[in-house]
Amino acid sequence: MGNRSGSDTVKDWPEESREAARLVIDTYGEPEEATASELTWRGAGPWKRVVASRTFHEHRFPAPHIDSVRSFVDYRVPPEKCAPLALFDGSVVVDRTAGEVSARCHDEQANLLALNLMHDIVSGDRSVEDARAYYAKEFADYRRGEPTPYMKKLRFLPGENTADPDERVLSDEDLERAAEEGKRKA
Repeated sequence: MGNRSGSDTVKDWPEESREAARLVIDTYGEPEEATASELTWRGAGPWKRVVASRTFHEHRFPAPHIDSVRSFVDYRVPPEKCAPLALFDGSVVVDRTAGEVSARCHDEQANLLALNLMHDIVSGDRSVEDARAYYAKEFADYRRGEPTPYMKKLRFLPGENTADPDERVLSDEDLERAAEEGKRKA
């Protein structure tokens, strides 16, 4: 991290991402890692890690806002559930090989909401359409000062051994044969 703190680092960031990063700093303190473009906290709150980024993305679901803070959990998503999650919210990112899922939004509460609904979709408790409708309802309820249970805490336990290295389809013999064919073409 050098001798610059996260608070010093974000002074140079655009207002949109600076504001989001300051919310994380206010909640979890100074990050463990700080670069010119990212701040990283490991094991903060319920998260495997939290990354606040200088780069932000416009997101219009459920209402226009910016996304610049990613919250990660260990979670195994079956391959057939990846497409429904992409339809639910483009800011929910599945890294199947690493066994991680993250949500990228403006703040921790919205990431809790997105990941709780991700779990509901994966477990079959909600359809994509129902999850999107509930997201919009709770997002509006937050503004109304109404209860927002999906924004309070993770409603599932992150997994263990969630990595999915996939299945091998090429044998050592296949690879050796391909290398030999490549040598003959050279």
